[in-house]
Amino acid sequence: MQKNRRTDQDMMDLILKTAELDERIRLVGMNGSRVNRNALKDEFQDYDIVYAVTDLASFLAEPEWIDVFGERIIMQTPENMSLFPPQLGGRFSYLMLFTEGSRIDLTLIPLSDIKQYAEEDSLTAILLDKDQRFSHVKPPSDRDYWIQKPPSAFFQDCCNEFWWITTYVAKGLARGELLYAQEHLNQNARPMLLQMLQWRAGIDTQFSVSAGKSSKYFKKYLSEQEWNALLATFASGEKEDIWRALFEMSDLFRQTAIRVRDHFRFTYPHEDDRRVTQYLHDIKARSIF
Repeated sequence: MQKNRRTDQDMMDLILKTAELDERIRLVGMNGSRVNRNALKDEFQDYDIVYAVTDLASFLAEPEWIDVFGERIIMQTPENMSLFPPQLGGRFSYLMLFTEGSRIDLTLIPLSDIKQYAEEDSLTAILLDKDQRFSHVKPPSDRDYWIQKPPSAFFQDCCNEFWWITTYVAKGLARGELLYAQEHLNQNARPMLLQMLQWRAGIDTQFSVSAGKSSKYFKKYLSEQEWNALLATFASGEKEDIWRALFEMSDLFRQTAIRVRDHFRFTYPHEDDRRVTQYLHDIKARSIF
């Protein structure tokens, strides 16, 4: 990696100059953490850039046009990939990590999509508008990502899903299928725990904050005890440690759900909790694998 990292001003000048010199690029937008006043500012922030263009196909026909942004360590173009189906419709993205450490996630969108683009994400800033299409744009805000108050049905479904999934973890452990157990612990049960913790954090912040991608801001909103309890729900590859993590997760889920229940006056499924917890202990006690 090169020693001289480009400054924020260097990067923004390059991004805007490239657009200014190309008549096909009519609008430049920026999204993500760099327009979020509540986000941590550091060297790892991406530049999430959108170019609205008149002729997207002409850019795709000349793939080397992006070399203007600098020498790359690696690039990904998701819309060209076979293993992961494209998800952007008629848009095209270049995810670029440069040798000096900067990263640009650049998306090209057809000019016909600009109204939709300007409205689909509250964390949107218009940096360049050659045709003055957007003279009045709301200041960027992370309000679209704020934790939302749960309806009673969401709370009930979250509880049901969590306790149901824990039985799969136990089954995997009883069979000695550690990958199966870990997957259900982390891919299925954990999202329910994180959802419940989000609601708990929302209560304390009047539902006016975002937990961030992958709940990365949780440490700001949880007590030290809760934070350490959450970290304790991660297991090593040892069977006994997965059992430990499962019970740690169950305890934290229960404690958090009861706090959410009390605030909203919901009903917590104590009997499901009791029966499933007993089942988990029974399976662990008689596991012969």
